Amino acid sequence: MRYRNAMHGSAPGQTSAAGGPITTDLADAVRQLKRGAILVVGDAMLDRYVYGRVDRVSPEAPVPVLAVEREVALPGGAGNVVRNLTAIGAAVAFVSVVGDDQAGSDLTGLIGGQPGVEPWLLVQGGRATTTKTRFVATGQQIMRVDHEVVAPIHQRLADRLVRIAADAVAATKVMVLSDYGKGVLDGDTAARLIAAAQSAGRKVVVDPKGGDPARYAGADLILPDCAELAAATGLPTRTDAEIALAAAALRTTHGYGAVMVVRGEQGVTLVEDAPAGEAVQHIAADVAEVVDAAGAGDALLAVVATSLAAGLALPVAARLGALAAGIAIGKSGIAVVREDELLEVLTPGRMAMRKLASRSHAAERVERWRRAGLRVGFLAGSRAAGDAGLLAQARSWCDRLVVGLADGDALAGTLAEAPSVDLIVHFGAPTPVELIRLLRPDVLVQDPHRAPETVAGGELLQEWGGTVRRATPQPEPA
Repeated sequence: MRYRNAMHGSAPGQTSAAGGPITTDLADAVRQLKRGAILVVGDAMLDRYVYGRVDRVSPEAPVPVLAVEREVALPGGAGNVVRNLTAIGAAVAFVSVVGDDQAGSDLTGLIGGQPGVEPWLLVQGGRATTTKTRFVATGQQIMRVDHEVVAPIHQRLADRLVRIAADAVAATKVMVLSDYGKGVLDGDTAARLIAAAQSAGRKVVVDPKGGDPARYAGADLILPDCAELAAATGLPTRTDAEIALAAAALRTTHGYGAVMVVRGEQGVTLVEDAPAGEAVQHIAADVAEVVDAAGAGDALLAVVATSLAAGLALPVAARLGALAAGIAIGKSGIAVVREDELLEVLTPGRMAMRKLASRSHAAERVERWRRAGLRVGFLAGSRAAGDAGLLAQARSWCDRLVVGLADGDALAGTLAEAPSVDLIVHFGAPTPVELIRLLRPDVLVQDPHRAPETVAGGELLQEWGGTVRRATPQPEPA
């Protein structure tokens, strides 16, 4: 594989994480991520998705019958980390083990077909390639079937894996150990890989999945989630203070350079060896909507690793990683995060872009909310844009508020900045009746500035048991 020359040395205006001035402009930092070259070693899996529809229950047993419409196969586990790295634009060397089965052959082809990847997928005879098959209907996963062998790989294969990684690490800037607990990094393999990276002067970033944390002793950065942190330390991890205390204990006990606790939609907590007041940072994720947390940790890991490979400071890497996790959480299924999505999150006025939806997209969002048990409210009219009290009152009657606007109405941007508004949709018709019929809200809010007989759609709510609430005029600010 040909690695970019830009990997060697620092960009103007920054230095490596060892010290010195560094750019603090996050958008500029995002554009530097593609300069990274990363070595990934870990458990490769094959993720299969079977999509279809369920229209009936089987006469043989009380189970749904899935009429299959399409099937998709993707690299999973450490392979999903590779997917996220290539989506950012980084060059990747990937060292892992597959079985001598069809799934292993399929996975090898999928990994090798990605741009900028040099794959070293070793084959162990008699070992089943970890395969996770998810069955999905109407956007919901109804079952997952796993085929796997959870056992250490053969010792001779582990020795070969370490030799290959030790050679490959010289051409990269960061080694990532993606441990899914399937056996590739068992025994002393992780420790030998860390020693090889340190001998080459390369950083090591670890994503652990249980096991003895001492196996990763001396790593530059480890990224446990709260459950893994609690299991590793025996300490509680419910609050910010408890998480910071447990992470500090984990760091000092095993000689890690830093600990970054992955906290899902809440972001990350970074604990490093820094001056008082800077050693602990709680960094929020910018989550527009929680859809599916699967794969968010891999997206975070990829962005953090490429940030360090590009020479960005660890707090900057943590901030970008939290942004990546927030984007991934807002997607359905195990999805990657790309440079343009990170830049969009950092763009002023992005809330307008996120909240403004087409009618079909709005219907999908509302259906997801409804499946999550949330009450959806609907308010039509542009006069609400300047009435924060009215919007707050409408939002108090529901869990999610949709505002409908006539086509050509230019107030979407103003409405998007209102915290009470969750979604903005244009009618596409003279009245909002058809949009109300499409979204089927639980609550229809009537604008107090309009006569009741002029509010369209109220009679529709009776069809699905919804309610109509008439807002009260709000006092003008003094």
